[in-house]
Order: sequence, then C-alpha cells, then structure tokens
Amino acid sequence: MDCKTDGATIFLPHFQFILEIPKQHKILNFMKKLLSILLLLLIIGFFSFQIKKDLSGVKLTAYDASKSAKFHNNQTLQNGDIIFQTSKSSQSKAIQLATNSPYSHMGIVYKIKDQFMVYEAIQPVKLTPLQDWIERGQDGKYVVKRLKNADFILNQEKLNKMKAIGEQFAGKDYDLYFEWSDDKIYCSELVWKIYKEGLGIEIGQLEKLSDFDLSNKIVQDKMKERYGNEIPKDELFISPAAMFESKLLEPVK
Repeated sequence: MDCKTDGATIFLPHFQFILEIPKQHKILNFMKKLLSILLLLLIIGFFSFQIKKDLSGVKLTAYDASKSAKFHNNQTLQNGDIIFQTSKSSQSKAIQLATNSPYSHMGIVYKIKDQFMVYEAIQPVKLTPLQDWIERGQDGKYVVKRLKNADFILNQEKLNKMKAIGEQFAGKDYDLYFEWSDDKIYCSELVWKIYKEGLGIEIGQLEKLSDFDLSNKIVQDKMKERYGNEIPKDELFISPAAMFESKLLEPVK
C-alpha cells in the first residue's frame, strides 16, 4: 500500500521507521540518565555507610573517654581516697600469688589545683596524675575505696596533717626488700603510715612474710632473687590485699 503526495511516493513502512528513530533516541537518553542516577545513588550510599561506620567508632571512643573523665571530675573522688590496681611490674605476679589478691599496687588520691593526683611509692615516692597512674596499670583497671565516715573524719585539718606526714617520704627510694623502716618505703607501707601517723587509724592488719603463701615457684624465685637464702620471714609487712580487705574502708561507686 502506498500514499501519493505531490507526485512523490512515500512508502508507509519507511515513514513509520523514520518516525520511530527519534523515539528510540529519547528512550536511549532516558536509560542513560536513569543508569547515571542509579550509579550516583549507589556511590552516595556507599560513602554514607563508610562515614556512618567511621563516626560510630569515633562516638564510641568519645563515650569511653567521657565516661572516664566523668568519674574523675564529677566529685566522685575525694581527697584521701585509696586507689588499687594490678601493677605490670616484674614483682606483681609474685605479690598477687603470695597475698591471694589481684591487687599489687596502691596509692592515695589528692586533688591539687583542680587535678586529681595519686601519691604513691614507686621509684621514687612522688605524685602522679591520676590518668597516668590508671594507664600504667593492667588493662587500665582500678578500684577506689574510702574511709567509712570520711566526710566526718577527713576534715581539712586532718587532710593537711596527712599530707605533711606524706611529704616526709617524698623523693625516697622504693623499698624492694619490704623492710619496716622509713629509710625506703613501698606502696602499701606509704599509705598505711600516712593514715596511721596522720589520723591514728590502722587500715589493714600488719603481717609477717611467713604469714603469706610462699609455696608458688614464682614467689619463691622472686624471694630468692631479693634475699638469697636469708629470707626475713619475721619482717613485718602490710600488703595491698590486707588494706583492700579492711573493714574500715568502703568501695567508691
């Protein structure tokens, strides 16, 4: 079948083909735009997921840090609090085994110029920023205990006396031999003597070395390293464990 126009013959099928060319072109352009949009959405989705993932990590870190900072700065801690940790020192394991306790190091908390510090006997006796002290311990874990009725007992006058007693030991060497003297001093001995001489309070019971569990090889090797064959089993000793278990203290939550 054909059509005649001004003497020119146009075949209908050919005419239909010519009409369909622009229609197919539009469809192709539409498909290209659609694919471009889909690709753009995929790219945006991917980067949004990555950003969300990264931010979630930052948020967690910030939460942990704020939780720690909150404990340090919201007045939960007080002057005179006693803080315990598991030390990473070479003697820590022996102390834990001999005393049947996870705690092998301790100190007293003081707030000095709006910053919490730990007064401790290491090498030498000194004040250490609280956060540094915490980070130095095993896994950053610690426990704080406080004298019962501390709000009544630990007034400013008595705190000043405790600090004055403690200052007598400032700069002294750490006592590797755990002797009961003031020439050198170890961690629990420092805290015990500050409370005893400053307040007349004995936190924890004094023991002899022979009272501890000396059966483990780690303990025996450490004692032989320190004392050789002359182990002073009658030497008085105050352990972090004895002070931790004292009924005069209560946990700080």
